[in-house]
Amino acid sequence: MRFIILVKATADSEAGRMPSERLLAEMGAFHEEMAKAGVLVDGSGLKPSRTGWRIRYGRNGARSFVDGPFTETKELVAGYTIIDVKSREEALVWTKRFPNPAIDGGDAEIEVREFFALEDFGASPAVERMKTFMKEGA
Repeated sequence: MRFIILVKATADSEAGRMPSERLLAEMGAFHEEMAKAGVLVDGSGLKPSRTGWRIRYGRNGARSFVDGPFTETKELVAGYTIIDVKSREEALVWTKRFPNPAIDGGDAEIEVREFFALEDFGASPAVERMKTFMKEGA
């Protein structure tokens, strides 16, 4: 079962303030522990929303481009970690130990969500086709 740990953005992360050496070391040690346990798939920080954009989809195929930055910090993600574990309970154990990601050690939040597996969608020609080009575990 794959889970994504979403590190919510803060005013500091959106301002582009870099984490301290202490926080980098703490995050590095925790991610190294997950790697040694064989559960780490990927993880990285994201640059502030001013470097990104959104594509909005509307009815009848309409699309619009919206350039960052985005004002609602609580809706933004500052980083992520993907883990592959045997159960929801194992994911919960790991995430309860996740270091506080706040740059200043203050208030922060992570959100954990499970990925769909292709098998969750049932058998169909579209799913069978996706299995031919999706990475294992998807």
